[in-house]
Amino acid sequence: MTQFINTYHDELPGFSHALKPTPLKDAALLYYSAPLAAELALDERWFSGDLAAVLRGEQLAEGMKPLAQVYSGHQFGVWAGQLGDGRGILLGEQRLANGRKLDWHLKGAGLTPYSRMGDGRAVLRSAIREFLASEAMHALGIPTTRALSIVTSRQPVFREQPERGAMLLRVAESHLRFGHFEHFYYRNQPENVRLLADYAIRHHWPHLENDTDAYFLWLRDIVERTARLIARWQTEGFAHGVMNTDNMSLLGLTIDYGPYGFMDDYQPGWICNHSDHQGRYAFDNQPAVAYWNLHRLAQALSGLLSAERLQQALEAYEPALMDAFGQRMRAKLGFTQREDDDNDLLTGLLTLMTREGCDYTRTFRLLSRVEQQSSAMALRDEFIDRPAFDAWYQQWRTRLQREGVSDEQRQAAMKAVNPARVLRNYLAQNAIAAAEQDDVSVLARLHQALLRPYEDDDALADLDAPPPAWGKQLEVSCSS
Repeated sequence: MTQFINTYHDELPGFSHALKPTPLKDAALLYYSAPLAAELALDERWFSGDLAAVLRGEQLAEGMKPLAQVYSGHQFGVWAGQLGDGRGILLGEQRLANGRKLDWHLKGAGLTPYSRMGDGRAVLRSAIREFLASEAMHALGIPTTRALSIVTSRQPVFREQPERGAMLLRVAESHLRFGHFEHFYYRNQPENVRLLADYAIRHHWPHLENDTDAYFLWLRDIVERTARLIARWQTEGFAHGVMNTDNMSLLGLTIDYGPYGFMDDYQPGWICNHSDHQGRYAFDNQPAVAYWNLHRLAQALSGLLSAERLQQALEAYEPALMDAFGQRMRAKLGFTQREDDDNDLLTGLLTLMTREGCDYTRTFRLLSRVEQQSSAMALRDEFIDRPAFDAWYQQWRTRLQREGVSDEQRQAAMKAVNPARVLRNYLAQNAIAAAEQDDVSVLARLHQALLRPYEDDDALADLDAPPPAWGKQLEVSCSS
């Protein structure tokens, strides 16, 4: 039997609003993640039996106490005041057999007290994009929320145009955000900030609960988790698109997939969000924005720690970011040891890629296949300026020779960190277009392929290829 508890509801009264989901009319299950269902020990009753009604928002499982959380935040660098779960409801927290606790969060569940001008709904397009992104990121080893199921209906939901309504069941260890703490700080409720901090430590950092320096160690760990997350985004060419403080996870998870994107042509200043007119959340600005957001969290915690201790915790950000980024990029380049000129080699390659608009994922995957003694290589054919590439390649090969690792061993290691496929926006769009016509085969094939991002498979060659011209022109906004 699936067991649900409700620690947020029971231990933090007044931090949320209790309410049930509002079902869509004639909703039906479109698709679910069988691997995640297995991890959660869910049987078929959840997907084709009586419990499927829970995924549709039509009933609650035993033990669930649904609620909408309140939080606030800075949006595009501006204080936005009270926000909260405007279209999502925390159904309950599943307790697994190993003691692990996971939130079940239903997105698109209807109006809440925090919906503001919204309708509380989600559309099929955004549900599919979040489903695919979260499961793809998990397969890449990037901390993220997970997606269990998509439910859809013919009931229209209005965005730029009428679209099919949908609900997404999202799973995460916690939905705590920086904005939770900002909410009570700006309301001048320091005791609530403390209660929330104690709750977070008790449930997610229990080893710190009795430490006399718990708040400092806790904040420093949040800083380091955030740094490591951003490093992984940067190494995989992923842009979030809306790094508002209410979209920043306390646990260092990727959360709230909207106008995200995996980079096609390498452009450091790439803006994936059509609504981001100032480029605040451009790809190369993500590390700075995350640091700015951490400062906002530290400010909200200023009643728990002195300014000096807050600054000491924040100072952990850059070393953690650079260490995680450096380790991953050295691995992507095939290096097992650290040398002083590694950054020059990386910068040299990225400069060439920028100049020629090389595909980010494809370039590193092809580099993983290079044989050092062969002058014929698919990667070289990707560059127009062959002399410039050849000069870089000779420096890279000289560096590899100092490693003393065989091509076979190096190639295997590089393929384990340089994915063959990522969730490109046009692939998601193809899945959406088919699903809107009740064809889930494209979605299913893409999902299953994304669960094996590092494996070569000729049958998936079409998913590994660079996008067609139209695929590079897709515009994704916050409504996505």
